[in-house]
Amino acid sequence: MRYLFYVTLSYSFSVLRPIEIAINKQGGTVAWFIPEGSEAEKFLQPTDHRLSDIKEVKAFAAHATLVPGNIVPDFFPGIKVQVFHGFDSGKKNVFNIRGLFDLYCTQGPNITQGFEGIADGTCEIVETGWSKLDPLFKPHPDTDKFRTDAPLILYAPTFSPKLTSTYALYDHIKKLLKERDWQWIVKLHPKATDKEVLLYKELACDNLRFVETEQVTPILQAADVILSDTSSFLSEFALQDKLAIAFNNRRPEPWMLNFTKAHLLEEILEKALSSDQEQLLKVIEYGNAIHPHKDGKSSERALSAINSLIDSGIGHLKTKPLNLIRRFKIRRELKYYGWT
Repeated sequence: MRYLFYVTLSYSFSVLRPIEIAINKQGGTVAWFIPEGSEAEKFLQPTDHRLSDIKEVKAFAAHATLVPGNIVPDFFPGIKVQVFHGFDSGKKNVFNIRGLFDLYCTQGPNITQGFEGIADGTCEIVETGWSKLDPLFKPHPDTDKFRTDAPLILYAPTFSPKLTSTYALYDHIKKLLKERDWQWIVKLHPKATDKEVLLYKELACDNLRFVETEQVTPILQAADVILSDTSSFLSEFALQDKLAIAFNNRRPEPWMLNFTKAHLLEEILEKALSSDQEQLLKVIEYGNAIHPHKDGKSSERALSAINSLIDSGIGHLKTKPLNLIRRFKIRRELKYYGWT
């Protein structure tokens, strides 16, 4: 079997690499397509088979195209599979069948039920667990490189200008670097602005490490607490039964420690680092709802669902809407104007 990975942002690698391992074990073949100029290009490995243009994509003739995003070109070969790039983090349009995908590999009961509630017969919805989290439930060789003796805080804000905490918390983080014996790792979103990146890079010191990597598993495993805003990293971190802090979360929930006044940052961090058992029980309950699959085998389940649909074909699915405007926009972005 041949599988195409369509990537536009670097966070896709952590979702697709575990599936790649499962494919290789079955003797399948993987190729990558990354639009020229994407920030994800630098994360390709020398051994990765990269397709340079649409002509090569069509010649590869994949049986399935996998996407950790919301958009897939309809003219790419094979069945179209959504493998998700994050959890429902309170942003808009989390449940949206766009008429582009043949298969949604959902992470857990809450996402599965959300999509089943709007299912229109144009796609299959299979709960497989999330491939990105397979490494999270296994020992990682690089985790010890990030561990510290002092409490370790991971700061991982979202990118949306209306939701990000990068500017609101900057001065308070800078102050705590001088006043508290805490260690920090800062991991900004791939879509963070150049200004945000520069601000936090300049904070790097003995107590703060700025990282640019698509491999977040060892960081999540090493950190004692996460600080964010409206990012799915909060959910990923909580699945380890560790407390998560959110600043001005768009949709605060009981399992997270949400605060709305930036000057309370130190106080909320102290609470999180004190191992509040009552709060931890809320975190565990939430984790069971979003991703009960903690066996590290979500990639295998996703691949099984994909292969099953390849074998059966998509003749039983209803015809998808034309989506002419969206299809034209995709073609314009990729500079391809054929209709097949």
